[in-house]
Amino acid sequence: MLTAKLSLTGKGHARRVQRADLGDRVFVVGGKVLFLLLLVIALLLPLLAIFWRGFSDDAGQGGGLIAARELLGSDNFHWLLGNSLRVSVSVALIVVPLAYLFAYALQRTLIPAKGVWRGISLLPLLAPSMLPAIALIYLFGNQGLLRGLFTDNIYGFWGIVIGEVIYTFPHALMILLSALSLSDARLFDAASSMGASTWRSFHSITWPATRQAVFAAFCLVFTLTITDFGVPVIVGGDYQVLAIEAYKAVVGQQQFGRGALIGMVLLVPALISFSMDAWLRRRQRSSMSGRAQVLTPQPSRGRDGCYLLIVMLICGCLLAVLGMAVFSSLVKFWPYNLSLSFKHYLFSETAGGGWLAYRNSLVLASCSAVVGSALIFTGAYLMEKTHGQPALNLALRILTFIPMAVPGLVLGLGYVFFFNLPDNPLHSLYGSMALLVICTIAHYLTTAHMTATTALRQLDSEFEAAARSLKAPLYRHYLRVTLPICLPALLDIIRYLFVSAMTTVSAAIFLYSPDSILAAVAVLNMDDAGNVGGAAAMSTLILFTSAAVSLLLAWVSRGLLRRSQAWRQSTPTC
Repeated sequence: MLTAKLSLTGKGHARRVQRADLGDRVFVVGGKVLFLLLLVIALLLPLLAIFWRGFSDDAGQGGGLIAARELLGSDNFHWLLGNSLRVSVSVALIVVPLAYLFAYALQRTLIPAKGVWRGISLLPLLAPSMLPAIALIYLFGNQGLLRGLFTDNIYGFWGIVIGEVIYTFPHALMILLSALSLSDARLFDAASSMGASTWRSFHSITWPATRQAVFAAFCLVFTLTITDFGVPVIVGGDYQVLAIEAYKAVVGQQQFGRGALIGMVLLVPALISFSMDAWLRRRQRSSMSGRAQVLTPQPSRGRDGCYLLIVMLICGCLLAVLGMAVFSSLVKFWPYNLSLSFKHYLFSETAGGGWLAYRNSLVLASCSAVVGSALIFTGAYLMEKTHGQPALNLALRILTFIPMAVPGLVLGLGYVFFFNLPDNPLHSLYGSMALLVICTIAHYLTTAHMTATTALRQLDSEFEAAARSLKAPLYRHYLRVTLPICLPALLDIIRYLFVSAMTTVSAAIFLYSPDSILAAVAVLNMDDAGNVGGAAAMSTLILFTSAAVSLLLAWVSRGLLRRSQAWRQSTPTC
């Protein structure tokens, strides 16, 4: 009798183990296959559609190599390309040194109120790229407050450059802050003991450790500028660039082949930058060892005073521009009636989308943050913490890095060419909010994925080994152990995706319908209709919403982190 019971117990245990193993295989293999399928649909096929449309011999499509030669050989194209290159290089040459000085001040000096300066410097991330351009109109336009400072009006080359400098500054700053935060104090102590000057220490230690980050920041600023049309369309005037030409070709002239060809041209600098950055990363030697000591800056009144002045000037310029945009959104009738009113926030008397666009952006941002964070983090977990399927893992790693080298404008064009095909079974998604969510997640996938993988790689593989030894299903271990431990990284991904979705315009500009128009797109429409005050109001609304949600997530996360990260706290000794 006892033997029979033990036999039944053993068989029941074996069945549970088999079910757990089957569940793990379904979770791992099925999850990877599903993730790969989604990446193929959301990234690979739209990009292939651009090349198909651009190189198709059908005159109704792209015109093939003949049309490409005509475009690349035309004087108009050379003029547009030259304008784009001049603007992009000028912006990068201005932004990167300023961002390096700012990052150096925050990481290597003892200036006061570092948190305040850092918060101010990152404010442009919370607003669409059109907001600085709108503020420049009110500052230096034909009826601007500081009109006399420009011999000519702000519309043109310098208007685009100044607007793009403000828009791209925080993007470069984040890269350089990360690079300058990693330093081994022992190297500087050794240099000081050998009598090396401050400049010699910088040239021999700091610069070699950060030059790859400088190049990465330069490439990022260059790519963001050459593919952005938010600033040029507001203050560009007659100074046209390639991004605007691609937009006009697709939206205004319905010349999809021409738009595809320009999209492929805009893809080239991003691919070159990405390849060069990857090559430099392989050559970059590690500057931090496991025995490294944290660098603590030493007091220096002269140095700290100079850097504080630089930081205050940069933050003052950013606050002046952003503050001007907020102020202009509250003025009744510029410049004749400067009394304050919420008239521009009614959005009922003007074209552009109004409150519908704002509600749509909230829906887009919320869905992108929730769905995107769950999908991206789960995909990263399957790639980093499970074994087997090397071919699947390789394909997933390649596809997850593609968005880093693809500008949003090019991705949006790919979505037009792929999802707008009548024979495509997914054609019904075109113009819907669901497609905007998919495009937004795909556009910002790489940064969120890298955040997730960085957190997951810090976890020892013994966690998964313990789960397997206990015969616990892997999905349960993922939900109960991995997610709580990596909650800080997951919250960062949620915040990043929400803010990015609120401010995005480059990819979404081709995909919205009258019912799914977005707030950032409404800014462009209002400006086109001559309602600059309404455009300023909508941009300000996006800025305050992004800031409020970021602060709310930070506040809510405190309680969650206090419970889920209690294991990190040291146990008090008696």
